[in-house]
Amino acid sequence: MRVVAAMSGGVDSAVCAARMLDAGHEVVGVHLALAQKASVLRESARGCCTIEDAGDARRVADRLGIPFYVWDLAQRFRQDVVEDFLAEYAAGRTPNPCLRCNERIKFHALLDKALALGFDAVATGHYARIVDGPDGRELHRAVDSAKDQSYVLGVLDAEQLARSFFPLGASTKDEVRAEAAARGFAVARKPDSHDICFIPDGNTQGWLRARLPHEPGVIVDEAGQEVGRHEGAVGFTVGQRRGLHLSRPALDGQPRYVREVDPARNVVVVAPAELLGVDVIEADHVRWCGSPPSGRLRLGAQIRAHGAELPATVTVCRADDTAYPRLVVELDEPQRGVAPGQSVVLYDGTRVVGSGTIASSRRRISSTT
Repeated sequence: MRVVAAMSGGVDSAVCAARMLDAGHEVVGVHLALAQKASVLRESARGCCTIEDAGDARRVADRLGIPFYVWDLAQRFRQDVVEDFLAEYAAGRTPNPCLRCNERIKFHALLDKALALGFDAVATGHYARIVDGPDGRELHRAVDSAKDQSYVLGVLDAEQLARSFFPLGASTKDEVRAEAAARGFAVARKPDSHDICFIPDGNTQGWLRARLPHEPGVIVDEAGQEVGRHEGAVGFTVGQRRGLHLSRPALDGQPRYVREVDPARNVVVVAPAELLGVDVIEADHVRWCGSPPSGRLRLGAQIRAHGAELPATVTVCRADDTAYPRLVVELDEPQRGVAPGQSVVLYDGTRVVGSGTIASSRRRISSTT
């Protein structure tokens, strides 16, 4: 096959390209330029896509003897990921930009361009596995549970999986670094990028406030009583405890967490931990990694990139029934910090079934007799 290896300049994508070459594929390395004003050097381990990273990727490609190109997708990244991130926070939601980047950039814009140029597939350094199942290719968790990235790939559909390779899925991170060192790659010990790549200093709230309109407002408790002030509701997220700076302590002495962000009223609502638990999640923007299931079924649900898998009963609603959400996930046990805009990814064992964007959540009303 003719394969585009997405090369970020890190150790994972370097070993990914090498393994695809070893497997007998015709490989071309491509570095995605996603920043409109790329810095020369990384500002921290959080960032990526700098000129330095492009140089690291090129040196790996040269060592492998494969062609190397830089594709400019900065404008598409800004529109589909950065501006989406801003719009979601402005609406009081908490998005996951990594899922959006995989959905709209790496496995849409990149894959579409690769196919248009005559390539057959795209390979990335994600830690996940593709398994040939009875109904086609299936997405599964990686062997290394500590590095598993199947959650952020839960937005891929069957057609995208058919054109994707994840050659690191059966390896641990230590094995990948050791292989990179044995191959003589200078990136063997390069730190991983993490969190939000376009916010290198990790100060999400400060980054948002510099770009979104905001004004001081009130923080109220679960009874609607003012307990503090904020400099702008932008950037607060459900489950947050730090940075609240409440002026009036709770009478019960218990800590308070963000329960709701209401940008229309510029109000942040806080509550004690026991009031944050929800066990019913309603989701839209549903994506299936294969044939869509129907009805009610038992699956595992993961609501954070590095969170635990939670047992749940899932109801898949008809696509043409607009009176109901596309997906209802009933968790066996209540969970805190479930925020609109986050993603819920569904699993059947190690297999990724699909995903949805959380539209709302609530506590199930138990009946008493």
